Amino acid sequence: MEVVYEDNHIIIVNKRSGEIVQGDKTGDRPLSDLVKDYLKEKYQKPGAVFLGVVHRLDRPVSGLVVFARTSKALTRLNKMFAEGEVHKTYWAIVKRGERSEVRGKRNEEWQTLEHWLVRNEKQNKSYAYDSEKPNAKKAILRYRIISQGDNYSLLEVNLMTGRHHQIRCQLAKIGCPIKGDLKYGAPRSNPDGSISLLSRRAEFIHPVSKERITVEAPLPDDPLWQALAGNIKTPRTSP
Repeated sequence: MEVVYEDNHIIIVNKRSGEIVQGDKTGDRPLSDLVKDYLKEKYQKPGAVFLGVVHRLDRPVSGLVVFARTSKALTRLNKMFAEGEVHKTYWAIVKRGERSEVRGKRNEEWQTLEHWLVRNEKQNKSYAYDSEKPNAKKAILRYRIISQGDNYSLLEVNLMTGRHHQIRCQLAKIGCPIKGDLKYGAPRSNPDGSISLLSRRAEFIHPVSKERITVEAPLPDDPLWQALAGNIKTPRTSP
C-alpha cells in the first residue's frame, strides 16, 4: 500500500490492480482494512480506527483512492463527490485500429461521449446505447488523446457522470476497449490481470482546511505505460 497524501482528516492511497476498496462477497481483505492497519500502527491507536469509504475503483483498475479519517470529513466528502466537486482524471491505454473512433493525432481537442447505460447485475457489466432504454442512466465523459504509440493510444478522461464501469463501457462502445479489459472486448488480458486504466489525478478543496489539494498517482511499473507517458507534450489542463 502506497500513501500519496495524508493529514488529520483524509488519506489518499495508490491502489494496486487486483485490490478491492471495500469488502465484498469474495471475502478478500479490502484496501480499507490495510489503510486502517497502517493508521493504527503509525499512530499507536489502542481501539478501532475510523475510516470512511467515499468512492471506489473497479478491482482491475489502479490509482488514487480517497478515504476520510474523521466523520466530519466523511460527511463533507460524500457531499462533494455527489455534487461533482472532486475532479478526478483518468488515463487509459486503448488499442489503435480501423474500427476504433480514437484515430486522431496526439493533442487533439476534447471529445465528448454521451450514451445511455444499462447495468446487468448478474453479469456485473454495463451496456451502452445511443438512445434511452428502460432503466438506463445517462453517461457523459470527455476524453482526448495525449500520446500515441505504434499500436496504442493514451487517453486522458474526465467523467461528467459516475456510472457503473462507465469509462470501460463507453470506450468499448466506440470500438476501443481498454487494454486488458476482456469483459469489454479487449482481445487479450494483461499478464498481471490488470486493465490499463489509471485513476491518475484528483483535485479538490479540502473538506476541512479549505486548501486546494492536487495529488497524482505514480504510473504503473510497465514499459508501455512508461513509453506512452514519455511522449506527452501537452499541458495537463482540464476541459
